[in-house]
Amino acid sequence: MPYLLIVSLLWAFSFGLIKGRLAGLDSGFISAARLGLALLVFLPFLRLAGLRLRHGLTLVGIGAVQFGVMYLAYNESFKHLQSYEVALLTLTTPVLVTLIADALDGRLRPRALGAALLAVAGAAFVTDRSRGLSGNLVGIGLVQVSNLAFAAGQVWYRRLRAEQPALKDREVFGLLYAGAFLLTLLVALARAKGLPIHVTAMQGWTLLYLGVLASGVGFFLWNVGATRTSPGRLAVMNNAKIPLAVAASLLVFGEKAVVSSLGIALALMLAAVWLAPATVKPISDSSPTS
Repeated sequence: MPYLLIVSLLWAFSFGLIKGRLAGLDSGFISAARLGLALLVFLPFLRLAGLRLRHGLTLVGIGAVQFGVMYLAYNESFKHLQSYEVALLTLTTPVLVTLIADALDGRLRPRALGAALLAVAGAAFVTDRSRGLSGNLVGIGLVQVSNLAFAAGQVWYRRLRAEQPALKDREVFGLLYAGAFLLTLLVALARAKGLPIHVTAMQGWTLLYLGVLASGVGFFLWNVGATRTSPGRLAVMNNAKIPLAVAASLLVFGEKAVVSSLGIALALMLAAVWLAPATVKPISDSSPTS
């Protein structure tokens, strides 16, 4: 679970950066740029020898869904919503993770579902004294599409790794980014109004941070962390970024947040982590690090 916490800290800054620093750039271009940079990070580690074509195509498909569809919908939602609204609307992800995992397993985990719902309550509590949501149905719908794609992708990847324990995360993760990059690149090219696209120095540095760290390192650590924790705790940690994003907005981006609400939300998150069942066999490769 430490991997999931580290990534949550990285992602906490993404909401404010996208809304504040990348305004004016096409969402398809932002998605393709981030995922292209992430792909470059992991290309040197890519090893295809011995990988079955079916598994390779599955990994490409997982990436196209979990990162490609997710980013296209997520980045587009910033045109319709404030950054804190986008962060708060991601609170449905843990319920989706739990329900998808249960549906695929053909059983219901009441304790895991209860932990996910408690995490949702923690995230929702931040909104109690915050400015109300705009009610823009397009933006809300886009965030939910993003949540569904991200939830489905991480559950799919976790199941593949359980079935194929010999796979090494760092050696195949480039395929996920390849699938996501190809999808977002096609969308970006289809929507391009002309080249070149003007990117300021500040936007360039922001894209570099989001692509290399938040997307490249972040998604890798997140999916590796997903193989080392229970479905219930994985669901809970999907919402850890929400109070952290509020804290980042308060301390870094100068937005306003109610500290007492943030504290209660974090307390509920910790309670959810405690409630989530931890009895699950870790999935890891044969090497000491993934």
